[in-house]
Parts: sequence; structure tokens; C-alpha cells
Amino acid sequence: MSEICKNWTQWLKSNRFAGQTPEMQEQTMRWLEAVRDVIMVYAEIKPYDVVLDIGTGTGLLAFKALELQDCKGRVIFSDMFQDCLDDCKKILDDAGIESGYELLRCPVEHIALPESTVHKALMRSVLVHVVNKQPAISEIYRVLKPGGKLCAFEPIIRSNTRYWEILDPVCIEHYDDFKRAENEIMENPLDSLCNFDETTLRTNLEIAGFSIPEVKLQEVSSRYVVQPNMVKEWFVNPPSPNQPSTKERYLKYFDEATVEKYMQDVQNYLTGREISLKTNAVFINAVK
Repeated sequence: MSEICKNWTQWLKSNRFAGQTPEMQEQTMRWLEAVRDVIMVYAEIKPYDVVLDIGTGTGLLAFKALELQDCKGRVIFSDMFQDCLDDCKKILDDAGIESGYELLRCPVEHIALPESTVHKALMRSVLVHVVNKQPAISEIYRVLKPGGKLCAFEPIIRSNTRYWEILDPVCIEHYDDFKRAENEIMENPLDSLCNFDETTLRTNLEIAGFSIPEVKLQEVSSRYVVQPNMVKEWFVNPPSPNQPSTKERYLKYFDEATVEKYMQDVQNYLTGREISLKTNAVFINAVK
């Protein structure tokens, strides 16, 4: 776990917004809600469905499923981290919700449910944290009832804009060395964050047994002016509690003084500039 991020609840509520302006944070929350709403449209949740929210985190999908069902079915808040389940339970208790849900601690690779148990499995940004995707997807297939659906969202990080693409080589010391290192990092087959794309996910789904899975690629472009403290946060803030920061990844290639100089060069060059970034993701809609 990162020294600046102790658990998933902290990361979801705080660390993922590090370096963002209030306006950017608000935009991120609207985007998360939009992602949730697309997943719900795909899921077509019915009043008495058993719904499994895998890697529930702070319950973005599960709470919406509860709302749609009016607590008439069963929504399973599933996560491998107890702090996330504790946070969801507090929200449920504070809202006076006493029925229609279950809390289940387990990883996606070993879901603690019998075969053919749930009607709908929901996920947002879970497989991106799993190195070997195939066992996880096959396990989801196992717990779904025949005709059940997996509806999910996953970021495709390996095809996002990279640092070297928005920098001027003339202004960055060791530009070519850091470009090579970044490309290696973003193409590492053992790194869960970037060892997959829309094609490999579709293959995983088909191997698991899903019939003609829909894997819809979404590309989003954003433009904003880089603020003074943003760049440091990009480098030192971890992508999740159990993943090394970008700075820590670079330290496998360079000594600390070289990395610190690179970070300073990047900050000096980008601060005050308007940049354009591309992010990719997929929506999954698959039927057993």
C-alpha cells in the first residue's frame, strides 16, 4: 500500500481527485454518474433481480440498483476490502435501509456465491486492477444465471495520451530516455493497469462463454490549463492503494535525482499551458 494512500475508501474519496480544481472534481463526479447510468441502462434491472456489484468501492452502482429496485430484490455489495464494505454499511445505516441488500467480502477471482446465483453482475473499473483477467471473467460467468448479464466499464489506460506526447523534447532533459521508459511501463504485460484493451477483453468474454459480447470503445478528449501543483500529483499520487506511483515506476529506471529533475522539467514546461488529453474506455454488455 502507498504511504500516502492507506486504503481504497481513502483513494475513492480523496486521492483520485488529487491535483484537480473544484471544477474538475465536479466534472469527474458528473462523469462517474454518467458511467453509472449507462451501466444501469445496459443492466435493465428488474424489481426482484439479484444484483451483484463487484468491487463495489463506495457503492456507486449498488446504491443506484437499490434505488431502482426500491429494495424489493437483493443487491449484493461485494468487495475484497473491508473498509469499502464498512463505508457502504454506514451509508445504508444512516439512510435507514434495513433490507434488500447483502455485504460480501471476496475478490472477483473467487466470488463467494454458488453457481448460477445472480441475474445481473455490475462492475466499474475492477478488471483494471486484476493482472490475470480471464479467471476473473470466468468466475463472473459462473455465478450468473443463464440469461444473466455482465454490465461493466473499464478504462483502457495503455492507449491514453502519454507524457512524452505533450512535452517539447528541447525543454526536457533525458526526454528520449523517459519516453522509452514510459512506453515500457505502459506496455508491461504483468501490469494490470495496462495489459489489456478492447480486443483482449472481448476474447476473455468469449472464452468464458458469453455469447456475442458487446465491448463498446469510448474515446474522450479533454482540454484544460495545467495548474502549478497538478504535475507533482500526477507523479506521486498512486493510481490505487496497491499500485506504485508514476514516480516509483520511473525509479526502477533512473536514480531519484534524475526523476526529480524530470518532474521539475515537466512541471516548468506544462504549468500555465492548455493541454489536450485523450482517454479511452470500454462499456461491456455481455449475456450468459
